[in-house]
Amino acid sequence: MKKIAISACLLGEPCRYDASNNKNERLLEKLKGYELIPFCPEDYAFGSPRPTMDLVKTSQGNRAISNKTGEDISSPIIDYAKVFFDKNPQIDLFIGKDRSPSCGVCSAKLYDKEKNLISSTEAGLMAEEALKRGIKSIDAEANHIF
Repeated sequence: MKKIAISACLLGEPCRYDASNNKNERLLEKLKGYELIPFCPEDYAFGSPRPTMDLVKTSQGNRAISNKTGEDISSPIIDYAKVFFDKNPQIDLFIGKDRSPSCGVCSAKLYDKEKNLISSTEAGLMAEEALKRGIKSIDAEANHIF
């Protein structure tokens, strides 16, 4: 059976920054019969609700920066992603939540240090780890799920 890692908010888990969800019934209908493995690095690391963050280009690479404190909060997200993929080595597909600084595959917004938009086609920190590992990865709103 195909194993699909999927952002937990898409399954209806209240794990967004504001403790809401992004349940996607159309997507879930397409995924019937597959083994779904939910993930949410931000909820795991910071709980829900939590302050928002942006993906910011720094001299250390793209980093998650808290909009409340300005602190680099990337490490727990990156650590979660590595452990998640190490524990789930047979993942066939990664489905991330569009525009997420953690889970967006090709739709995360990237800012410079002054918060000027540089790009809106970046990979979030967890999606970047999936891509590094050669896992097929797509955004949930992609029209080419299968």
